[in-house]
Amino acid sequence: MSSIRTSNFRRSSPDHFEPEGALDHQAQRRLRGQLEQIDYTAFASNQEVIGHMVGLVDLAKFQRLAVAAAAARGQWVAEALSATESAHALSHEQVARLVHLRTSYEELAEVYEAMRRMVERGYLTMHQTAQG
Repeated sequence: MSSIRTSNFRRSSPDHFEPEGALDHQAQRRLRGQLEQIDYTAFASNQEVIGHMVGLVDLAKFQRLAVAAAAARGQWVAEALSATESAHALSHEQVARLVHLRTSYEELAEVYEAMRRMVERGYLTMHQTAQG
C-alpha cells in the first residue's frame, strides 16, 4: 500500500509552546516577547534565504508550475488508462512507471503549494506584471 503526501503539512498552534498558567504576568509577557523574537528570526531567515534563492515570482512562474503539474497529472492518468486497456495484470515495469509519474505529479503540485505559501507568508515578493 502506498502513502500519499498531501499539502496538509501546516503545523497548528499546539506545536508552539504556550506559557504555563502558573507564570506571573510579567514572566508570561517576557516569554511571549522572546517567542515573538524567535518567530521573527525564523521569518526573516526564510525571507532572506528563500528570496535570494528563488527571486521575484510572478503569475508566469505560477502558471509554468501549474501547467507542469497538470501535464504530469494527465500523463499519469493517461498512462494508467493505457496500461489497463488489456485484461492482463500490470507488469512490474508498468507499475514502476506509474509510480514515477505519480511521484512527478505530486512533487510538482507540492512545489506549487509551497511557493504559494511562501508568497502568503511574505518569504517571496510577488512581482506584478502589466496586463493589457
